[in-house]
Amino acid sequence: MELGDGGAAAEAGPGLGRGGLDVLQQTVGSVLSSYGWYILLAAVVIYVLVQKVSRSLAGRPSGGTGAAAAAEEPDVVVRRQEALAAARLRMQEELNAQAERYKEKQRQLEEEKRRQKIAMWESMQEGKSYKGNLKLSQQEVESGSSTSAVPKSKPNKKPLRGGGYNPLSGEGGGTCSWRPGRRGPSAGG
Repeated sequence: MELGDGGAAAEAGPGLGRGGLDVLQQTVGSVLSSYGWYILLAAVVIYVLVQKVSRSLAGRPSGGTGAAAAAEEPDVVVRRQEALAAARLRMQEELNAQAERYKEKQRQLEEEKRRQKIAMWESMQEGKSYKGNLKLSQQEVESGSSTSAVPKSKPNKKPLRGGGYNPLSGEGGGTCSWRPGRRGPSAGG
């Protein structure tokens, strides 16, 4: 018996026989029916990942071409570095000029304070009020700095109440008057 079965399989061909194809078809069919959607989803995800990786590799320049471009145009790199150094130098010069202006302004303020202190000391030695001199010097500084400013006159304002108004007397208050409420327990039953 075993010889006859082996001979029938040998006659069918070198691959699987008709029975083997049926088993393979049933196995593949059952796997696809159970896990078909998962297999399809995995195939789509793998395809999308392969596309993204190929785009990122195509968009990125290779290391050899970047080095070759830099080696071909060293004068461009040198010009760029010189321009950068010149811009830094200009910015540093501007910063130094601003610092000098600030120092000069501080020196002038210190000198003015020193002059005021000397003037106050001298007025104190003479027995005069140094506060009055300080006010005069401040007015001179203000008038010198703002010559175009015209002082505004205040408009005449009339008082809100008459001169005879006294809130404690209860007169002249108008028709409204307040009286405290009655003390004691509330009426009710």
